[in-house]
Amino acid sequence: MPLTDAILRGIQQKIGGLNLISGVDEVGAVIESADGIARIRGLSSALNGELLEFPGKIYGTIFNLEKEEIICAILENHTKVKEGAWVKRTGHVIGISVGRSMLGRVLNPMGDPLDGLGPLAAESVAPLERPAPGVIDREPVRVPLQTGYKVVDALVPIGRGQRELIIGDRQTGKTTLAVDTIISQKDTGVISVYVAVGQKESTVVKLRHQLEKQDALKNTIIVEAPASAPAIEQYLAPFVGCAIAEYFMYEHKKDTLIIYDDLSKHAAAYRHISLLMRRPPGREAYPGDIFYLHSRLLERAAKLSQALGGGSMTALPIIETQGNDISAYIPTNVISITDGQIFLEADLFNSGLRPAVNAGISVSRVGGSAQIKAIRSISGTLRIDLAQYREKEAFSMFSSELDKETLRQLRKGAVMVELLKQDKNNPMPIEEQVVSIFAGVRELLDDLPVERILPFEAALLKHIRAKYRDVLRDIRKTQELPAELAETLKNIIENFKKEFLDVAIVSH
Repeated sequence: MPLTDAILRGIQQKIGGLNLISGVDEVGAVIESADGIARIRGLSSALNGELLEFPGKIYGTIFNLEKEEIICAILENHTKVKEGAWVKRTGHVIGISVGRSMLGRVLNPMGDPLDGLGPLAAESVAPLERPAPGVIDREPVRVPLQTGYKVVDALVPIGRGQRELIIGDRQTGKTTLAVDTIISQKDTGVISVYVAVGQKESTVVKLRHQLEKQDALKNTIIVEAPASAPAIEQYLAPFVGCAIAEYFMYEHKKDTLIIYDDLSKHAAAYRHISLLMRRPPGREAYPGDIFYLHSRLLERAAKLSQALGGGSMTALPIIETQGNDISAYIPTNVISITDGQIFLEADLFNSGLRPAVNAGISVSRVGGSAQIKAIRSISGTLRIDLAQYREKEAFSMFSSELDKETLRQLRKGAVMVELLKQDKNNPMPIEEQVVSIFAGVRELLDDLPVERILPFEAALLKHIRAKYRDVLRDIRKTQELPAELAETLKNIIENFKKEFLDVAIVSH
């Protein structure tokens, strides 16, 4: 026995000295490859989410670890991966090369530029999946992120670090609202990331030209996974955009804005992949973890604490509904994850109200803490005024005799609805929004014909920009509207209204 022990010990020492593992790759074999999904045997130590390499520098990412095999989604050129091919571990999770050279560029989820402006210079690699900041790492959402739309900034304010859902049927102005929010950030230092999932390529080209024309492209990155792209690229696109925004938030301490356009198509791409992997389908054939997919993505939006640099990521996910049905599976999921929603209604859009925001259903759970004091002080009763107007408008159709108070509320409501209309690609600075809403809320425009409200607003703002620039400067600088400034503003509006009405009378 002692001799046997000595022999065993000697063999073990020799094997230990050989260091057999060094320089050896763990290699497996593809047992099936179809529709961008590969089934693999032989990689016993592989990890979920790990990147695998196939012949020809083709890569895939692990989705399922099963008892006998691994299921992997192939990222590109999946038709070149054949049965029997070798596959090896890389030891890395999937990531994206990031750097400041991305600003003003259009790229696909693989990090390849699509705008023909040359290669991107990488500064580091950011993982696509990253834990969301914890409670200690966050600060309350207090700093406003203005969209440039009066109805949104007054009624459904968005703060830096918030997640605000934009929801509505197709062709109701969801993308327009999101893009105009990017345009509003062009001089604020906010870095914007626009993620286009399942859009037409021509739509993204138009959007890029629009941002360039408005001088907003220099602070914007566009990640494009068009409808023609494989489902895996559409699935990865929001995570790529999030990783890029996190790079600017953590490394450069910047405030960032990310738009996911849209998560309905993202969910459909994930369903497509999951069904090909034979995962059990649940409600509406979506896999059971569809809620977790969107929650782990959206929870990464945050206002960071000063210890982490004080940067922020504001997320504006977009969801497309069918027939205004916000009780469907994906809409209810995303509503429950976000801090409020802006509901765009097809009926309002078709009636000429742009943006077609339904003020009754739309809500911001951050509320007044994400508004400047000037807007908060004048928009306090606006939601109630609009709600009363909608109620009394329906009632007035069946009644010929109305009391004075009802007529006043109807008049004020009609003025405010008209005043909240706004053209696309024309976001309004916050100080001009204060002037406009102040005029409506204080009932200074109630004697104007409704069709003259918008021309009057445009003429008034032009007049104030020309002769009372200091008033706008004071509102922008102090972000408040004290009593004496409010009185000054009231006098300016009333005096200009007399001139405006006199000119109108003469012209007639």
